[in-house]
Amino acid sequence: MHIHILGICGTFMGGVAQLARAAGHRVTGCDAGVYPPMSTQLEAAGIDLVQGYSPEQLALEPDWYVVGNAISRGNPLLEEILDRGLPYVSGPQWLADNVLQGRWVLAVAGTHGKTTTASMLAWILEDAGLSPGFLIGGVPLNFGVSARLSGKSSDSPFFVIEADEYDTAFSDKRSKFIHYRPRTLILNNLEFDHADIFADLAAIETQFHHLVRTLPSNGLLVSNAGETSLERVLVRACWTPVERFNEASGWRIEGSDTEGSLRLMRGDAEIGKSNWTLNGGHNRSNAVAALLAARHVGVPFDKGLEALSRFENVKRRLELRGTVRGVSVYDDFAHHPTAIATTVAGLRRKISTGAGAPRILAVLEPRSNTMKLGVMKAQLPASLAEADLVYCYAANLGWDPAEALAPMGEKAIVSDNLDALIGRIVAAARPGDQILVMSNGGFGGIHGKLLAALAN
Repeated sequence: MHIHILGICGTFMGGVAQLARAAGHRVTGCDAGVYPPMSTQLEAAGIDLVQGYSPEQLALEPDWYVVGNAISRGNPLLEEILDRGLPYVSGPQWLADNVLQGRWVLAVAGTHGKTTTASMLAWILEDAGLSPGFLIGGVPLNFGVSARLSGKSSDSPFFVIEADEYDTAFSDKRSKFIHYRPRTLILNNLEFDHADIFADLAAIETQFHHLVRTLPSNGLLVSNAGETSLERVLVRACWTPVERFNEASGWRIEGSDTEGSLRLMRGDAEIGKSNWTLNGGHNRSNAVAALLAARHVGVPFDKGLEALSRFENVKRRLELRGTVRGVSVYDDFAHHPTAIATTVAGLRRKISTGAGAPRILAVLEPRSNTMKLGVMKAQLPASLAEADLVYCYAANLGWDPAEALAPMGEKAIVSDNLDALIGRIVAAARPGDQILVMSNGGFGGIHGKLLAALAN
């Protein structure tokens, strides 16, 4: 089969492309921004790329056009496909029909922690010799790739997928995860997000309800008992056994960031323990969910805990990009106020607190569609409260970040000029400072620019 993918350089569609190529299909694709690192990964996999969406690409005559959710009506190539009645399908639907069908799908859904939890789960299964396939919206450092069809065992039935609630395609406004038909499902948490497509939290809860309806009665649903929104989803209807975590009488993980320890608990009983390198209660929550899901496919807790001791996290999750003249620069994907607060708090615990503790210089690009709309601007000062200084890039926004961050007083500096913002950060930095860059995009290569400016 020859498929031509519209919007191929997005994280999800790039993963679909690599899975299709690994399955033996001919894959070509196009995007408005064909650039590294995704373009490099795709070309290395033998996938030919086209810049832009010109209708001349119809000359490739693929069997199917696979349309990413970034493609809207008015796109010249899509309009020509529709006018000519050519066969097209969404990315999630193609994945469901050609990769996931017949496999034991383990899906991870929720507003936060999907990438990390899916990476933990894939690694636990890999370490146990189950050789899962996976498609994850980041790069797990234990694997070095974001997608693969399967591991050493090419007939492995297991597939781990990050289950995103964003819409499927221009022609299908259901959430992507509706297509995946998981047998094992993790629900990490549920907050309002994606204000460009959802009117309110209730609308997202409905999509999660639709996902729950697809689970078989012999499957397993692993749900965070601390989330009232998830409890509202489950009370609407559920035909699948539920394992809840993060409740005092049930499954949870305790531990110490200082000691780097984990203790899996059920009520007052310690089930097992391990060492690990991650910080924060959010990551301990991710870990217990992954352990419960892995147990569903036969990995005992002791093996899962041992695997977590060797888990290396995900790129762009408090990733240290370099240290120059005693100033460290971190990269993190945080872009929702809850994730921003969690990331800043995690770094604070990592570097110590109290008098004489290193300063955190938080650098934020409000780049997601929700942040660009300004829906959560009032939550920003609280989410950044643990930072010592805050620098916000204000380009391409429909609201005034200086006004939103005004409660922070002189701690907050806003600029719509990236070079000027870098200059302000470097001028303020001193040995021992931790510069924490948060964005769900490339942020104009700011990490490298900061390190170069600090060196000069």
